[in-house]
Amino acid sequence: MDIKQLRYFIAIAEEGSLSAASQRLRVAQPSLSQHVIKLEQELGVTLVARSSRGVVLTASGEILLRHAREICQSMSVCQETVKKSGSVPEGSVAFGMPSSTSMVLSVPLAETVRHLLPKVKLCVVEAMSGFIREWLQDETIDLGFLYDHDDARVFEARELMHEELNFYAAADGWPLKRPAGEPVPLAEIVGLDLVLPSRRHGMRRTIETFAQARGLELNVSVEMDALAQIKELVSRGSGYTILAAAAAHDRVARGELISSPIVDPVITRPIYLVRKLTRPQTYVSREVERITLEVINDLVARGIWKVTQKNDGRQHFGA
Repeated sequence: MDIKQLRYFIAIAEEGSLSAASQRLRVAQPSLSQHVIKLEQELGVTLVARSSRGVVLTASGEILLRHAREICQSMSVCQETVKKSGSVPEGSVAFGMPSSTSMVLSVPLAETVRHLLPKVKLCVVEAMSGFIREWLQDETIDLGFLYDHDDARVFEARELMHEELNFYAAADGWPLKRPAGEPVPLAEIVGLDLVLPSRRHGMRRTIETFAQARGLELNVSVEMDALAQIKELVSRGSGYTILAAAAAHDRVARGELISSPIVDPVITRPIYLVRKLTRPQTYVSREVERITLEVINDLVARGIWKVTQKNDGRQHFGA
C-alpha cells in the first residue's frame, strides 16, 4: 500500500464510481479497478461494494478512507514544511480564544506575529470555549485555548497556566461588610444575585464544581454568554460576578468595577493550548505557537497577566 493507491482510493470514494474517479485522476478505469483489488487483497477485506450504479464503501472502506485522508494530508504538510523550512514562513493560522484570554493576549500576539512573521495572516476568533472545542474538532481553527476537556475528542494539549477567579461588584455598590480587596469566602458570595455564563461555558462549570465541593449552591439571577455584557450589567449595579482578573482589568482600570480574591476555596482553572491530535501541524502554525508562548511569558513576567505558569508539557486527552 502506497500513497498513490491511497489517493486513488480517496478519489473513488468521493466520486462514488470508478468512471468518475478515472476522469478526475486521468487514469484508466481498469487501472483504478486493479488498485482497489490489490488493496483488498493486501488488507484481506472488502473495501467497496460494486453495482451498476457505482461503488459504495463498506465499513472497512470507511475506516481506510478516514486514515487515507489523514495520511495524504500529513504528506502534503510534510512537503510544505520541508519546502518552507529554509524560507520566511508564509500562510495563515486561525486561533480560537475565549473572551478573557483574548482580552489580554490577542493584541500583543497579533502585533508580535505581524512584526516577526510579516507574511503570516493570523486570524483570532473570540468565542465561548464550547464553540472553540467544536471548531477544533471540525478543523475550522488550527489552535485554541480551552479551560477544560471533559467532553473533548482526542486533542494534543499543553497545560500552560492556572488563573484564579475573583469576585466583582460595581465601584459604588459593594455588597459585603468586609472591604473590597480583602479575601472573601465563597460562602459569602453564593447567595448574592450573580451574573454568570450558562452551564455550557467552562467558567460556569468550574465555579459550580468548587461550590458543590463545599455544599454551596449558586444564586444565578442572570445568565449571559457574553463577557462584555456581564461586565456592563455588574458595572451598572445589576448584579455581581466572578471572573478572572484578565477579563475585568479594563473596567477595574476605569474605576467601574472593584474586586476581592475568593478564598475557602480559592477558585482556579487551568488554561490549555490545544490542537487536534490528528490534524497535521504546519510549519506556520508551529511558529505561531512558539511566538504565543513567548508573548505569554512576557505578559506574565511584566505582571500584566496574573497567572501561575505550569512546567512545559504535553498531554493527550479525550472523552
